[in-house]
Amino acid sequence: MPIASDVQLGRDVKIFHPDLVNLYGCRIGDETRIGTFVEIQIGAQIGARCKISSHSFICEGVTIEDEVFIGHGVMFTNDRRPKATTSEGKLQGPDDWAVEPTHVGKGASIGSNVTILCGLVIGAGAIVGAGAVVTKDVPAGAVVAGVPARVLSGAEADLPRAGRPPSGQGGSPI
Repeated sequence: MPIASDVQLGRDVKIFHPDLVNLYGCRIGDETRIGTFVEIQIGAQIGARCKISSHSFICEGVTIEDEVFIGHGVMFTNDRRPKATTSEGKLQGPDDWAVEPTHVGKGASIGSNVTILCGLVIGAGAIVGAGAVVTKDVPAGAVVAGVPARVLSGAEADLPRAGRPPSGQGGSPI
């Protein structure tokens, strides 16, 4: 697995095992660390001082701001209705679908084995618990977890009264 010649690496980027990553057409910010078996696709942008842990997949259309933690095995998506073929039965090409961008705000932390559906915003400073499936935007500063991810703390003060569960009974779906 290569680091393609079109990858833009910032100052002091650390890739722990360069022969065991797949980076192409992406931009990596200063002082970011990238673990083993990470794939970062064309057009993805990673900010400065991020940590991308092993076995993570960051696809086209993902923008990650500065100081973000990405745990082991985090998977981003970029197509809400992926298909292998067109309605005529031909393999899909780049013109047969549209990338839906995802944005991760500064200082967010994404736990191991999280799946993030496309077209979402994870707000600055948000925390996504390990194993969560993020299906909706995550407010800045919120702590979310579960399948689907639900607000556990932080941003629940912004939720409408009817959307709040009784105390001690989980969070509101996001």
